[in-house]
Amino acid sequence: MFNKLLFFYLLLGFVSFSCKENTKDHNVNRAFYYWKSKFSIDSSSTHSLEKLNVQTLYVKYFDVVWDAYDQQPKPVATVRFQTPPPSCEIIPTIFITNETMLNMQSSEMDALAEKMLQLIKSVTKNNGFDKIRQIQIDCDWNAASKEKYFKLLSTLQESDSDHIYSATIRLHQLKYADKTGVPPVSRGLLMCYNMGNIKSPRTVNSILDPEEMQKYTSGYLDYALPLDYAFPLFSWTVLFRNHQYAGLLQNLTENEISNIAKKVKPNVYEVIENANVNGYSFLKDDLLRFEDSKVDDILTASKLLYPKLQEDSFSVVLYHLDPLMFKTYSDHELETIFNSLR
Repeated sequence: MFNKLLFFYLLLGFVSFSCKENTKDHNVNRAFYYWKSKFSIDSSSTHSLEKLNVQTLYVKYFDVVWDAYDQQPKPVATVRFQTPPPSCEIIPTIFITNETMLNMQSSEMDALAEKMLQLIKSVTKNNGFDKIRQIQIDCDWNAASKEKYFKLLSTLQESDSDHIYSATIRLHQLKYADKTGVPPVSRGLLMCYNMGNIKSPRTVNSILDPEEMQKYTSGYLDYALPLDYAFPLFSWTVLFRNHQYAGLLQNLTENEISNIAKKVKPNVYEVIENANVNGYSFLKDDLLRFEDSKVDDILTASKLLYPKLQEDSFSVVLYHLDPLMFKTYSDHELETIFNSLR
C-alpha cells in the first residue's frame, strides 16, 4: 500500500512539474505592422493601441522593385507621415521583390545596400525618429536568389553597426531551410499567413489554414535563428473567371459579394449576372472566394507553435494596423491573440 501511495505522489509531482513547464509565461512584445505609404493614425486607433499596450510598430519605409526599362533596382512607395506615430518603438521595414534579387548581380549588392541605408537614414531623420534599434528586411527569396540576398543582408549589417537586422521568414523558407538557407541576421520573423496556393480553385483559404501550417512547421526546432511571430488580421477576395485565377481584390466585404452572387461553398460565391461593385466589374458565373483571418484559426495556429517555442522573449506582430481592423476585431479578441503564445 505504501509503495502505491509513493508512486501516486511521485506521479502527481511529475504531472504538476510538467504543467508548470508547459504553462511557463513568455515575455511577449506586442506589435503591429503598418503597411501603407501614407502614415496616418486617428485618435481612436491610437487609444486602442495604448489600451492594448502595443509597444512596437513595424513601419514599411519603402519597396525596392526591379525597373525593367532601366534594368536596375528602384525604390518606390516611400512612406509619408501625415500624423506622428504613437509613442512606441518604430522598426523600419523594407520590402524587396524577389525579382530584384534574381535580376541583379552579386557585385551590385554593395551599391544597393548603400542606397537603401541612405534612404532609411533620410526617412528616419526627416521624421525625428532618434531611437531606432532594429531594421527589418522583407523578401520572399528562394534557392535561386539566396546567395545575392544574403550578401545584401550581410553588407547592410556590416555597413550599419548602429542597428540590428531582422528578416521575415515565410513558411516555405522555414520548412525547406536546407535549400533556401537561413539569412545572416540577428532575428527572423515567422509569417504565419499567406500559406496556400492562392491561384488554385481547390484552396480553401490561402491567408491562414491551420492544416496547411502544420505541414510547414516540421523543421521548426532546427531553425538557426531566434524567431518572432506575425499573424494576419486582413481579408481579400480571389476572383476566378472561366475557372482560372483572374485576380486578387481588396476592400470587398462578404455582404457586398452576397448582394451580387449566390453562395456555392462556405466561402465561395457565383456571380448571378454582370455587375459592378466598388470599382470592380464582374461577369455572370465568375467565382469569388472570400478569404479572411478568423480568430479561431489564429488561435489554432498559435497552439501548433506553442510547444515548439524556444525563446523566453519574442514579439507577436499583427498584420496590419488599420481603422477597419479595429472595427472587425474586438479588444478582447486582440488581447487573446497577443496572449496566445504566452
